[in-house]
Amino acid sequence: MVAQGFSQRPGLDYNETFSPVIKPATIRTILSITVTRKWDTRQVDINNAFLNGTIQEEVYMQQPEGFASANSHLVYKLKKSIYGLKQAPRAWFSKLASSLISFGFKPTRCDTSLFVHATPKFITYILVYVNDIIITGSSTSAVQYVISKLHSLYPLKDLDTLHFFLGIEAKYTTTGALLLSQSKYITDLLAKVNMHNAKPIKTPLAPGSKLHMDGTNAFSDPTLYRFVVGALQYATITRPDIAYAVNKLCQFMHNPLESYWKVTKRVLRYLNGTVDHGLAFYPSQHLFITGYSDSDWADSFDMRFTSGFCVYLGNNLVSWLAKKQQSVSRSSTEVEFRSLAALVAEIKWLQSLLTELHNVQTKPPLLWCDNQGAVMITANPVLHSKSKHFELDLWFVREKAANGEIIVKHIPSQFQVADLLTKAPSSNTFLSLRPKLNVHQLPTLSLRGM
Repeated sequence: MVAQGFSQRPGLDYNETFSPVIKPATIRTILSITVTRKWDTRQVDINNAFLNGTIQEEVYMQQPEGFASANSHLVYKLKKSIYGLKQAPRAWFSKLASSLISFGFKPTRCDTSLFVHATPKFITYILVYVNDIIITGSSTSAVQYVISKLHSLYPLKDLDTLHFFLGIEAKYTTTGALLLSQSKYITDLLAKVNMHNAKPIKTPLAPGSKLHMDGTNAFSDPTLYRFVVGALQYATITRPDIAYAVNKLCQFMHNPLESYWKVTKRVLRYLNGTVDHGLAFYPSQHLFITGYSDSDWADSFDMRFTSGFCVYLGNNLVSWLAKKQQSVSRSSTEVEFRSLAALVAEIKWLQSLLTELHNVQTKPPLLWCDNQGAVMITANPVLHSKSKHFELDLWFVREKAANGEIIVKHIPSQFQVADLLTKAPSSNTFLSLRPKLNVHQLPTLSLRGM
């Protein structure tokens, strides 16, 4: 039985509908910790999750066809949520969160879909994405106890060790590494657009290429363009090597041209040749934070730069960004500094998350930037003609550096890992930097439970 949610009236039949889900960066951070500490990581799936939620509003529903009683003029008053209701996802999350809190868990401030239960003897994490749940911790018995408690309240499937989550395949190797891949997702996408037999290519973008409003004809099927680029955006969860290309393609969703579709097909050809690649997590000797920030030169049609950064926890890449800046910058120093400020903001969030995970950092994060001017500005307490117009970012970063909360150092451009997130380098440079993003060819994964 499914409700006709489109007939619901906002403010009367439903109020809030937003339901939080776990952030990809949070998932990667937790997995980096579990791989390093060799924790057991389990996965459960709640059956018919939305039927467990309790709605707060007063909602009536007509009797469905084929189930009408003798009193066909009567309607149902819903006590619990069902599929189709606008507020069903939020009602389910609220019910699950209440249950976890009763077990002793606390939602974290950095990500409300992450729940932590810490005692002097063990610590347990729960990551929630609607009805897909990952449970991990320092005690295998504590993890099993949580699964049993959930099973006593909700019908669920215990899927044992993490192996397939949100379309992402996971496999643990004999050396203790964890390999994440979206090969099945990418293969299905290639088949849908009839690109599964396309000739592979080494890089997602031609070296030095930029997308412009070049005057070519409008693409005949903009819906197809938006579908493919949207699907590619989800593929970046485990493929940071295509993040820059996808970021560029996403900027033309409103008016795709033929030239943009050709670039999209090039990205698909690249994925067809690297469908067996994915993100690797390795055990680390430490869990210190390292970051790289970079930017490209401005696009000629809107004079906006692209910022890029990547953040490592130990040996593992946990967060990255490829994004066009919102304002026009007046110098390369300014744009590099804005990228550095974005990296510092991400690292501060990651530090707060690790603190709530009871993984307090003992060393300040090390940040690498390939612009000498941006590095020097972080240490020199002066304002000059090149920096006086971006004071907010300037003082934000400089304060963290002065307090010893971060260390900013210069790195030569040829070793700048974040280059792949801000520009299209030569194929040799791309292939040499890609492994540093922890993107590797993976062995054949077992896709059980799908």
